[in-house]
Amino acid sequence: MSASQDDARFMQEAIRLGLLHLGQTSTNPSVGCVIVRDGQIVGRGVTAVGGRPHAEPQALAEAGELARGATAYVTLEPCSHYGKTPPCAEALIASGVGRVVIAVTDPDPRVSGRGIEMLRDAGIDVESGILEDEGKRSLAAYLTRQTKNRPYVTLKLAVSADGMIGKKGEGQVAITGPAARSEVQKLRAETDAILVGIGTAIADDPLLTVRTPGLETRSPIRVVLDEELSLPLDSKLVSTARQVPLIVVATEPPGFDDSEDKAFLARRAALDQAGVEVVQCNPNRLDELLPALASRGISSLIVEGGARTAKLFLDAGYVDRILLYQGPAAIGQDGIESPVAKTDMPSGFLHRGTFMFGDDRLDEYEREL
Repeated sequence: MSASQDDARFMQEAIRLGLLHLGQTSTNPSVGCVIVRDGQIVGRGVTAVGGRPHAEPQALAEAGELARGATAYVTLEPCSHYGKTPPCAEALIASGVGRVVIAVTDPDPRVSGRGIEMLRDAGIDVESGILEDEGKRSLAAYLTRQTKNRPYVTLKLAVSADGMIGKKGEGQVAITGPAARSEVQKLRAETDAILVGIGTAIADDPLLTVRTPGLETRSPIRVVLDEELSLPLDSKLVSTARQVPLIVVATEPPGFDDSEDKAFLARRAALDQAGVEVVQCNPNRLDELLPALASRGISSLIVEGGARTAKLFLDAGYVDRILLYQGPAAIGQDGIESPVAKTDMPSGFLHRGTFMFGDDRLDEYEREL
């Protein structure tokens, strides 16, 4: 096997490790690292839950003395600055590794290129860009927040055989089966936040939590676009706000009618009392909302409710990935048409693959990062 094939194989393992803690590493990226000596992996690490320690020192600790002269494969350029932990580049140098292979250069201005420079100055052979595209996809949430000051947005839609996402006046309609729904629970567990419009929040009264046994603690922050603060206080979302964070996005009242202002402020006070965070900015101005979410450490966001909300994100060009689940049954009369279909995908999206979950089909589309 050639060196390049070896590099690809070991970097693939580092990427696999990095995916294990998606959505659990706070504002830090979930990075994977493996230490390889004589063709064998002697150390593995992934950014710890909460964001620290980083992947490299964990992999080096497992490798111990075997790290000396070995090759380190890491999905993101090792950090070079002192934060709450010493630089990972420094840890690699101190361990005596002879070579470092990197998938993606870190766009963080505190690092960008400096980690590589530190390693090379110490006499370590450095190669970057190995499996870069796959590395970028695994780090998409972190890279989007760093370069675009907003979360990486996934639009998830379940569409019936006749192209509908629901039925008027009936609230939530089951379109896909248990296997597909289980996959959606896994997606939620890997994501920082999940967003729906107020129409969906009222019609379906969803919890928007992770229900898979053992993963309940990995429920994302819930976000509701609720212009007039119409979310009922007895809704499942509000009643669980102290257990799983809930952000409600509302517009300030116009101020022309004192009674309207008082009613709005009363509703806000009641939500505050219930443990809900109310963010006041125009829910239709995603260029304001998404940076506000990013400033709260939200790097990845699922948009999972309402044709109007889905269209809002699509029209504004803020969708990075589309997960289109299709069930075998038709909804028929009074169906709510999906805002997007396989036959009219917005320009710029690449088809990444088709996956089957029982009788349900998932098509994944993604923009170039």
